[in-house]
Amino acid sequence: MHAPVVFSLLLAAVSPDAPAGLADAAASAKQALKQKYPSETARIDRGVDQAARYWRSGDGDAAAFRAFAESEFLPRGETFEATFKRLETAFERTFGYLVSHGRDMQEGIQVERGPILPIDQRLAGWDLSVHVAEDLFRNKTTFVILLNFPLTTLEERLRDGRQWSPRQWAEARLGQGVSRTSPLLARVPADVGAAITEAYAKADDYIAGYNIYMHHLLTPTGERLFPAGQRLISHWNLRDDLKARYAEKDGLAKQRMIQLVMERIVRQEIPAAAINNPLLDWDPKGNTVRVSTVKDVEPPPGAVAEARGDREPDERYRRWQAVFAAYRATDAYQPDYPTHIARRFDLEREIPEPEAKALLEAVLDSPLGAKVAKVIEGKLARKLEPFDIWYAGFKPRAKHSEAELDAITKKKYPTVAAYAQDMPRLLVDLGFTPERAKYLAERIDVDPSRGAGHALGAMRRDDKAHLRTRVGKDGMDYKGYNIAIHEMGHNVEQTFSLQLVESTLLQGVPNTAFTEALAFVFQSRDMELLGLTKPDAEQERNRVLEAFWGTREIAGVGLLDIAAWRWMYEHPEATPAEFRAAVVKIAQDLWNRYYAPIFGVKDVPLLAIYSHLVSNGLYTPDYPIGHLIEFQLEEHFAKVQGQMGAEFERICRQGAITPDAWMRGAVGGPLSAQPMLHATEKALLP
Repeated sequence: MHAPVVFSLLLAAVSPDAPAGLADAAASAKQALKQKYPSETARIDRGVDQAARYWRSGDGDAAAFRAFAESEFLPRGETFEATFKRLETAFERTFGYLVSHGRDMQEGIQVERGPILPIDQRLAGWDLSVHVAEDLFRNKTTFVILLNFPLTTLEERLRDGRQWSPRQWAEARLGQGVSRTSPLLARVPADVGAAITEAYAKADDYIAGYNIYMHHLLTPTGERLFPAGQRLISHWNLRDDLKARYAEKDGLAKQRMIQLVMERIVRQEIPAAAINNPLLDWDPKGNTVRVSTVKDVEPPPGAVAEARGDREPDERYRRWQAVFAAYRATDAYQPDYPTHIARRFDLEREIPEPEAKALLEAVLDSPLGAKVAKVIEGKLARKLEPFDIWYAGFKPRAKHSEAELDAITKKKYPTVAAYAQDMPRLLVDLGFTPERAKYLAERIDVDPSRGAGHALGAMRRDDKAHLRTRVGKDGMDYKGYNIAIHEMGHNVEQTFSLQLVESTLLQGVPNTAFTEALAFVFQSRDMELLGLTKPDAEQERNRVLEAFWGTREIAGVGLLDIAAWRWMYEHPEATPAEFRAAVVKIAQDLWNRYYAPIFGVKDVPLLAIYSHLVSNGLYTPDYPIGHLIEFQLEEHFAKVQGQMGAEFERICRQGAITPDAWMRGAVGGPLSAQPMLHATEKALLP
């Protein structure tokens, strides 16, 4: 038996849709239950209030509520324990099958299985989970949970959670509604919930098809700077190609062109006809298009050889607003978390928004930014330009050209099957035992991605995680390989934190930033896994500087994401054109405050290029927070040399507790920017 958790009582409050007399019925139920179970007074008060708070007229009248409460309350004991186990199993199976169904339905637009069919978009927007919450209210299962398990507040979890046992955490997560990203307590109508899935499916489809054929970019004098057949997806591949050019003597002109392409996309000045179209040539400087005389690749379906220069009609911002509108439609049904912003920070991240912003601002406000910039200028032997926010010269890969790295990875991984076959070796090289590497590889499937790549975890123990990465006809290029290593980090975390947690109600990690941090740990070792570098003192110094510079870049994107969502809530009826103007201004204002003093150039909108802004609904703050977490994890792994695999597993097995409790359990201290700042200051010493 576990000791009961003592929680503060929530204020009793009933819905405006509650039946007449519900408060009196709740009081009578409490009195009857306390007479029957005098040792359960605190649980009775809390449980009855919780259930009454969510009871609606459609659930029954006041007498029905009293009868339900008196018959369904469970004192701690054998029946209570058996009920907990039943619910634990039921939700693992329910949510697990819903996850695998959604993954299968979206395969047509996410995985390279031939042409995208007209039906694929409809299937991708089909989400069975939208009915679950109301179904479980209708059959009273959710009321059983509310009556018997604690519905905790964020304040309680942050204050008391470090002292809770795994079982106490499991009860708290059950009371929250099992899945924080799709809480049972949100009585969102199925059609309203389905609109979110549909909006995301359309945004994903838009982003997955946003390719630029680089050989068809022209300088004002008609020169082609990029190799034939090169197709880069925005923003991932554009950014990564820009990073790769630091290893080339003549890479500067290409980097400047990529920056210009990015700015045209952000401002929606890009000609619509130039997107995903190798039949046209585009001069980004003059912003003109013409029919191409070069036939280097097979054009995708729908590509037209018509030299029209009409700009893309704010589609980027229309898709972004569609995601916002879908979420906003659910706000009225979630009074405890009345905006998507509140749900992202207080419910899903469990890091209050002011604390999250303070973490990002601590990095951006640090005077170390200017000092690291001087180091970069010295390495480049030139003044910094705006695209140098993605400077890659601290990474070992900058010593190797993109062509060299592509040749290595394409030979090594001609297909996704080749990567899957090599996973056990990769995992052993990362520090896992051969037995653990085999265990993990058997639980991860590898799929060819239409987009840049992503990881999909399972939610039931008899399912597998899925790693998706882009593989060309001639093999996996370095960008695809780098992403695959990152996604493999996600998959390993997802496997450990599902298969090996004490309760499946605790599966996962505290929030997305934590799984990103664990994935970064893998990704930072990609060159070592290719046998191209070995750690040394200079490399460690460079690792610290690279971590700081990369975090500083993405911290601005995170602040932009937050500001853009706040703007949409303040202007819910804005047109896409008005939203575009607002985002560009937000991006420029953030640039002018945090970056212009270092780069010497004002009004740059590059922070708004991230595709996640469009298709991931306030996701990007997880990246800089994830970098801070990664840095603290790396410091810990350095102290336990030779034990990284075992420590990675131990840390993941903590499960989905609060970020503060997780970090203290992982590394012995709270989440903070200070370890990174202190290490950066030390790395700058002569």
